[in-house]
Amino acid sequence: MSEAAAAAASVSGPAWQREGRKSGIVHLGLGAFHKAHQAVYTDDAIAASGGDWMITGVSLRSPDVADALNPQDGIFTLLTRGEDGVTARRIGSIRRVLVAPRERQAVLEALAAPETKIVSLTITEKGYGRDAGTGGLDRNHPAISADLVNPAEPQSAVGFIVEAVRLRKERGLPGFTVLCCDNLPSNGHVVQRLVTEFAEAARPELAGFIAQNVTFPSTMVDRITPASTEQTFADARRLTGEDDRAAVETEPFTQWVIEDNFVAGRPQWEAGGAIFAKEVRPYEKMKLRMLNGSHSLLAYSGFLAGHAYVRDVMKDVALVAVIRKHMQAAAKTLDPVAGISFDDYAEQLLERFSNPAIAHQTYQIAMDGTQKLPQRLLEPATSALRNGLPLDSYAFAVAAWMRYCLGMNENREHYDLRDPREAEIDALLGKAGNEADSIVDCLMALPGLFPDELSTSPEWKRAVSQRLEMMLSRSMREAIEAEARKAA
Repeated sequence: MSEAAAAAASVSGPAWQREGRKSGIVHLGLGAFHKAHQAVYTDDAIAASGGDWMITGVSLRSPDVADALNPQDGIFTLLTRGEDGVTARRIGSIRRVLVAPRERQAVLEALAAPETKIVSLTITEKGYGRDAGTGGLDRNHPAISADLVNPAEPQSAVGFIVEAVRLRKERGLPGFTVLCCDNLPSNGHVVQRLVTEFAEAARPELAGFIAQNVTFPSTMVDRITPASTEQTFADARRLTGEDDRAAVETEPFTQWVIEDNFVAGRPQWEAGGAIFAKEVRPYEKMKLRMLNGSHSLLAYSGFLAGHAYVRDVMKDVALVAVIRKHMQAAAKTLDPVAGISFDDYAEQLLERFSNPAIAHQTYQIAMDGTQKLPQRLLEPATSALRNGLPLDSYAFAVAAWMRYCLGMNENREHYDLRDPREAEIDALLGKAGNEADSIVDCLMALPGLFPDELSTSPEWKRAVSQRLEMMLSRSMREAIEAEARKAA
């Protein structure tokens, strides 16, 4: 047996017959995270109990995922990188991938198909067309505004869902479950509000049908999934004996907590370790504030301190002390979560961040800051302010974000913010000058971003300005070390 054949023979899965199975799930926003998370749970569920639960994936923008997966019949390699090495597994739960801009009608027909029971989403926080100030539908969002004018030819995820509901009602079909898997607080309730507001504006006759026939469970998802690189593809070939440009890599840890509220049934995701709960919010807040909040802190400060990857950050003793302090501060803003020690959870997170086999870029985590800061940093900061708790770690993280917003590192090299409000940020900063106080005032004036309690608090502004001043007048390195001394 050749070396390539021996490698392929050692790779597990799919452990079930794909032929003849229908797609019970349509997933909007199919990317690396979905492939490393929900697609794996679904693969496990079908292996355990069968059923027509294959996934039709939809890319709302780029054709790249479809062009990589479709020639492989949807099968791809999942690499799991741990301290003991890397393992490979073939995942077979994805049937095909459609590209919405070039196959709009096919996407609508998939959503309206009688066998479709679940419509899941990983479209990132910025993809929902949500107004940051009101929490409702942003009618100025380009895709949302276009869909309100012409709902029969949707561009946005919300528009596709509402138009699919119209088709199902028209054809006498039942509703489906809309399952958000993005890092939004109470994500099921958020998407329900957006879909309902869109329907009331564009298809008012559907509002009652949606209320009675469509459910929106909340979820909490967790698995670190860096972007695939040439090393990913090389390792996939080495371990499987085949080229796979759809391969993804991830960490050993995975978690999925789901509110059990499915109107038309669901796969046996418990087979992959999913937890079904009556209330997801406590798990979600814990993850958003302790994991995601720390991720944002280390991304902005680490990137500007010259750390390309999270694993590099975790070798920086001073920055690790700051991260640990932030996790402790975030835990104090949380209600107890049954069966979980926040101290143990923090240690687990630090261990995961330190995984030397995962190349998770700080620059990747830093993107879309205006969409992430509210739930990760600003909500717990507001809670801390309200309850007389220290603001230090939140002020440091937000100051690091503001320093990052300048778009130039300490070597005077420019970088793109990769934020949906980048032009707005640039325009404000163009009037701010170089003084920390002015920059803080300008960025805190971004509409709908900072809660009033923070933006009107002299204590908060002073804490952020002091840290930003050190980052500007000295360096991020000195700011990190000063913060670490406070944490000692």
